[in-house]
Amino acid sequence: MHLRIGTRGSRLARVQAERVARLLAERGCQADLSIITTRGDTIDGVPLHEIGGQGVFVRALDDAILAGEIDCAVHSMKDIPALRPEGVTTAAILKRDSPADFLAHTLPLDTVRIIGTSSTRRRAQILRNLPGKFVEQLRGNVDTRLRKLADGRYDAIVLAEAGIERMSISVPGTRLSPEQFVPSPNQGTIAVVCRDDPDLTTILAEIDHPETRFDTGVERAVMEEVGGGCFTPQGIACQNGHLIGEILSLDGDRQVRIEEDVESLNEARLVGRRLRNEGRALIREAHERLGIGYER
Repeated sequence: MHLRIGTRGSRLARVQAERVARLLAERGCQADLSIITTRGDTIDGVPLHEIGGQGVFVRALDDAILAGEIDCAVHSMKDIPALRPEGVTTAAILKRDSPADFLAHTLPLDTVRIIGTSSTRRRAQILRNLPGKFVEQLRGNVDTRLRKLADGRYDAIVLAEAGIERMSISVPGTRLSPEQFVPSPNQGTIAVVCRDDPDLTTILAEIDHPETRFDTGVERAVMEEVGGGCFTPQGIACQNGHLIGEILSLDGDRQVRIEEDVESLNEARLVGRRLRNEGRALIREAHERLGIGYER
């Protein structure tokens, strides 16, 4: 079978899709890339939560799959929202790269003052863990953000460590500990989605990594129970069944955190419900301050 792989047009997105194409070629399946522009790529002057959150990077590719224009699509798994359209399935999850955040900076860290990020989670964790720093909005792909850093618009910017490693970019800075700066659910993971067609899912299952599928499944189970999407500062990370979940206030001053080992998705959902119940006031507060309704 010859597959048509859909991807966003950024350099990182193409690198990720090319990795999938190579893995498939090693198993005797050839593939071509098809570049598809998403709403998240065309609007970069406002915070992500103001244009629809995670799903803005995914919907156009889902539509292309369902319309038969492509066979599958490659995503940074953290961009895939909890609610998925009928007829689309996550057929393969690649072995995870680093889930950590990376603070890119050329100045000594103690002289850094202005840090760029559009993530409510990263903002809250910076304000909590790096006193004396200020956070300003920054969106765009990796190259765009690095260019703005080089232009001196920020003293530092936050990137996913996996992204710069995949792009073979050498950039000075500081790796942020995933225990302190708990990552977004599924950060560092590449996922392949396709039509729910046995011919496609069977082929793509050959590049699936079961251990990563379990850990990312745990994270998504907790995320689904907590709700709030990218509007709420929340970090959820699982490695070999060891789960850390936290919800923060937007200013990073308050938090709830649960850390324990889980052996099943059902156990993960129970943790997610506890985290949601304990963090309900913080979730509601974040939504009210961002002007977004919250009814859970």
